[in-house]
Amino acid sequence: MAIKSLQYKQSTFGISYEIVNPDAKVDLIILHGWGSNKNLMKQSFSPYMKGFRHIYIDLPGFGKSTCCKALTTADITRIVEMFMVLINASKDVIVGHSFGGKVALLLEPKVLVLLSSAGIYINKPLKIKLKIAIFKTLKIFGLAKLRSFFVAQDAKTLSEPMYQTFKNVVDEDFSEKFKAYNAKALICWGKEDTATPLFAGRQMHSLIKDSHFEVYDGDHYFFLKNAQDISEKIENTFLSTLGDE
Repeated sequence: MAIKSLQYKQSTFGISYEIVNPDAKVDLIILHGWGSNKNLMKQSFSPYMKGFRHIYIDLPGFGKSTCCKALTTADITRIVEMFMVLINASKDVIVGHSFGGKVALLLEPKVLVLLSSAGIYINKPLKIKLKIAIFKTLKIFGLAKLRSFFVAQDAKTLSEPMYQTFKNVVDEDFSEKFKAYNAKALICWGKEDTATPLFAGRQMHSLIKDSHFEVYDGDHYFFLKNAQDISEKIENTFLSTLGDE
């Protein structure tokens, strides 16, 4: 594991990363989801795709990476892009799980791999809408300290900058951005995923012109048991781009 420091918007970010197969010529950037870290992704994919230089990154505020201010998905993408310049990494193949899928999309790689990606707006159940309305009312009366009773599970233990970041990114609709992506995409999904439902993956597939859609048994972390098959499909998708050059 190593850490690179960089400056963005007058703040310093320490980005933790690990490289596997450092002498390989094709770069494979792998981005984790919200609340996760690079170790989960490395555990899944490092045994495979030996022809790629794997670059596992802790996104700002997760794992060993630091974050001292509220960010947007665009900010996080820019930080990752700046980090990639520091380590001389190319946008050959970028894999993104859940929230990491949105960052991967904005990086505009040659091959985009989405694993149960976020980015399709999902209407909240009435119960959640009521909780949000109640919390906003409590804030008016100075009772914001009761936040932990109302926020999503993913946000309960966050620092203030990361909680603000969570609010910035949680309800984004990237439909138009998926539609605008014009390179190859491999979209993989867990059949029993409740965090990002299967219909969201089907919608992404319909929006990205040159995309292939695969469904696996499993939930939001379906890739943990299917990493080898997904890796083979990533390799084949990348190889198919070589004839386009």
